Order: sequence, then structure tokens, then C-alpha cells
Amino acid sequence: MWQNPPEANRCADHWFAVLLSLIVLLAGCKGATEAQGPAPMADRTVFVGAGDIATCGREGDEATASILDTIPGNVFTAGDNVYENGTPDEFINCYGPTWGRHRSRTRPTPGEHEYGTPDAEGYFDYFGAAAGTEGEGWYSYDIEDWHIVSLNSVVGQFEGSPQIQWLNDDLVSSTATCTIAVWHNPRFSSSQSGSDPDQAPLWNAAYRHGVDVVINGHAHHYERFGPQDTLGNSDPTFGIRQFVVGTGGRSLTSFADTPAANSVVRDRSTFGVVKLALRDGSYAWEFIPVETGGFRDTGSANCHGAPP
Repeated sequence: MWQNPPEANRCADHWFAVLLSLIVLLAGCKGATEAQGPAPMADRTVFVGAGDIATCGREGDEATASILDTIPGNVFTAGDNVYENGTPDEFINCYGPTWGRHRSRTRPTPGEHEYGTPDAEGYFDYFGAAAGTEGEGWYSYDIEDWHIVSLNSVVGQFEGSPQIQWLNDDLVSSTATCTIAVWHNPRFSSSQSGSDPDQAPLWNAAYRHGVDVVINGHAHHYERFGPQDTLGNSDPTFGIRQFVVGTGGRSLTSFADTPAANSVVRDRSTFGVVKLALRDGSYAWEFIPVETGGFRDTGSANCHGAPP
């Protein structure tokens, strides 16, 4: 019987070993990727996130990032993404290992700590095009039938500013039935620092154009308001429902002795994220805590048009 010469056998053995090495190498790369906690496939009906998030040497941001690991969908941030000064190193070394593993599906919002670095360069460099035009910090996008605006409550939020002009134009041109606005400093809050009247131009424009939900951070607790108008009066027909979700992992702070008007639910016991299920003409919310059995807040509501 004819047999391969020894040289042919050695050649076949060599290429078999090479092929086996490649298989092992590829398997190792796959394992390394999975160990980093890859983001789940996006669910276009989910909008989830928080503000006041990452600090090196603390574990709160890892706890909230672990919640994100289990929730497919669109991630937002509500400002103060990383402490203390939003430097490039802080974004890479403090934010990156936790919420940063979801960067590819995150639409961020700046807070005042981002401006600890001149012009928030660390923030804009880290998030790139997802943060909008560098130097501005406001932009919009659509999720199914929902319109989302991400705004800058730290700079350029005064009446007549380019941001307010852009916001008015953007909301007028939107054909979406439902709208969410995200910015950092809350117009209304039961925190010890209280409500922020400097945010009135953002709130007034949002109300005027029929925005349904506003999400803020800054105050390190969770708070949900009933729908209210530009003056903070209850308005169940056209009012904006506001969520303050400064529970991303930095720290938790106390409330003022007297709650703000129309404050419905408040909690400062746990870090967590708020998850919105975006439906056709309605939405449902859920505050998800890091502790099993911890505080939760759930509910649902219909969207509305702009006031006459």
C-alpha cells in the first residue's frame, strides 16, 4: 500500500498544530470579551439610566452598572458621569470599567463635574459623537415613536441662548407623539439645595412644546413629581412628569425638611437606575435598586400634546 513520505506527515502535523493554536486563540479572545461584560443587544423600547455615577475607589457605580448588564436597551446618563473633575484619566479609569462597558449604547448628558476640566473636554473626548457637537452639549434623537432631547443645564441654558433657540426649533420640528428631555440640574427638587430657578428656561420650553417626561440628576436621591406646569403647579393634563435620579453610585444625600410641591415619591436609601418602557402613546417607569428587596417605584401614564 502507498504511504505518505515522512516529510508530508511532518508538514500535515505542523499545519494541524497551527490550526489548533488558532482555534484556542479565538476561543480565548471570545472568553476575554465576555468577561468584560458585553452590553446586551439593544431593545428599542427601553430607556434606562441615572446620574451622578462613577468615582474611583467606590463600589456604587459597579453595583448600578451590574443592573445595566441585565437590561437590554438604550442607556442614558443624567450628568456628573465621573468625579471629581471629568478628566480624561477619570473617564478611562473610573467610569470606563463600570458604566463604560455600556458606552456603545449610551447617550450621555453633562453635569457640572464634567466642567472641572476646561470646556468639558474629557467628557466630549470620551463619548465622541454620541455627546453631540463638542462645546455645546445638547442634541436630540429618536427611539421608535419617541423624541429624546439631551440638554446642558450647566452652560447656555439662559433665555435667548443658542441652546434655547435650538430647543424651540427642535421641538417644533419633531413629529413624535411622546418626548423625553434629560438634563442634569433639576428645576424642582426636595433636596437640601432645593429647586434650581436657573433651569426655568429649559423647563418652560419643554412645557410649551408638550414634553412628557424630564429626567434629572444632581440631587443624590430618587424623586418623582406629579405632572406640573412652568410655575410648579399641578397640571394633570399638560404637565411634565419629572424624575430626579441622582442614584448612579456616587453617594446618597438627605432631603430638605419640607418636600417640594407635587413631590409624590422620595427615597435616599439605595443606589439604582430608572427604567422607562417606551410604548405607543404611553410609558411605564420602574426604579430598580441595587439591593434585592430594596425600594422600588413603578407606574405608567399616557403621553399628551402641547398645551393650547
